[in-house]
Amino acid sequence: MTADNSHAGEQRIGEQRVIEQRGLYFDELEEGVLYAHRPGRTVTEADNVLFTTLTMNTQALHLDAAWSAGQPFGQRLVNSMFTLSTVVGQSVSQLTQGTIIAQLGLTDVSFPHPLYHGDTLYTETVITAKRLSGSRPGQGIATMQHTGRNQDGTVVALATRSCLMWTREAHAGQQTGSQKGTMAV
Repeated sequence: MTADNSHAGEQRIGEQRVIEQRGLYFDELEEGVLYAHRPGRTVTEADNVLFTTLTMNTQALHLDAAWSAGQPFGQRLVNSMFTLSTVVGQSVSQLTQGTIIAQLGLTDVSFPHPLYHGDTLYTETVITAKRLSGSRPGQGIATMQHTGRNQDGTVVALATRSCLMWTREAHAGQQTGSQKGTMAV
């Protein structure tokens, strides 16, 4: 496989042009635009139980159907950390796949309504701010407001996320040969 560095995310295998899926570069992100991430993700009981037990969260509200039936919501709730992880994850292919350097932080995280087994989670993101890094040439910081909604449009999660992102030109110059397109997200 030979690399063609003329376009980030693009290479050639012999005469065949190959374009690798990627997110948007810092310079392609637009403030105020709503990015709708699809498809949605229908959350199952197995998702919730597996995530909850993998993370050693013994909260009965996620695991004990009989006990949860007597609580204010009348049923088990999907673990909010699963909801948050999925909201961020749904944005990756459209916004940060291969174009992120680091996640810098999450703030203003809230869960205004529970997510239940069988609900479908849809995520949308608005870029609320962006600025070039003063200390890291070719990189910029993007602030994203993620909103997770269930199938009825009810907001189930909100989070503000800051990411260090590549500019297209800097990333293309940084990638060489076999390293092209192998950056972890």
